[in-house]
Amino acid sequence: MTDNLPSPGRNLAPRFEFIEWRLFWEGHLNRSDLEERFGISTPQASVDLRNYREVAGDNIEYNATEKRFVATSGMKPRFLRVSANRLLLQLRALVNGVVKRDDVPFSQLPSVDVVPEIVRDVRAAVLQKILTAIRLRKAVSIYYRSLTSTRWRDIAPHALAFDGHRWHARAYCCERNEFRDFVLTRIERLGELKLAQFNPENDLAWQNKIELLLCPHPGLSKAQSEAVQCDYDMRDGIRRIEMRLSLAYYFIKRLNLDIDILEPARAQICLENLSEVEAAIVTAREKSKKLCAEA
Repeated sequence: MTDNLPSPGRNLAPRFEFIEWRLFWEGHLNRSDLEERFGISTPQASVDLRNYREVAGDNIEYNATEKRFVATSGMKPRFLRVSANRLLLQLRALVNGVVKRDDVPFSQLPSVDVVPEIVRDVRAAVLQKILTAIRLRKAVSIYYRSLTSTRWRDIAPHALAFDGHRWHARAYCCERNEFRDFVLTRIERLGELKLAQFNPENDLAWQNKIELLLCPHPGLSKAQSEAVQCDYDMRDGIRRIEMRLSLAYYFIKRLNLDIDILEPARAQICLENLSEVEAAIVTAREKSKKLCAEA
């Protein structure tokens, strides 16, 4: 909302936002849309539209032929934060069953589908116990299935992280005396909370960030490179992405940025400062281990 506009009030704010959502994304709106969305009467919907037109009349007009309100050609939303990414995420969540139909305010949904995701369901009991341990700054015993063994471990989680595919607990491993990632779906059972001596500030791979410099693969043609730059919203051939060192590791692996044998058209992008990022990850881990040993 712009600073020079009067506040619509707690009740009107979501209605004004909805009005602009429908106008911006679908181009039209009826009184009945407000009635159904907010459970209000026809007279109240008429009042809402009148109030909106008083403060943003240059965004809306009535089309007598279509018998509905439509967006003007120069519409500029004042109460809606327009975000294509947010809308697409909502549609993706809808298709995946994460949100309900009413959470996406389309009067008529566009035809949409997504590539099926491999669902990794985190059990609520696991997440609840991990969150409790984080909040109380305690350790918790977990029966954990890794690629090499399945056994009880004591970990002291201090954060949650998503690597693009799986959720992890970022935690101090009481056995190894270092900070590691533990996949939440691999936790089969949980024990009691315990006291633990650890300092999250010593987790340097989590605390420190680095800027990754994505660029088109040098083996691409000029036209291919320009297409990739558009795809990744690069500026002057570079897309700068800042992230935690612990997550940079997964980002590099997920996008195969550490594999140099892929065909240029298959790889499409590369990491200009790969060696710098990998060195920073190693350094952070080593310094973190030293701090844990000294604690």
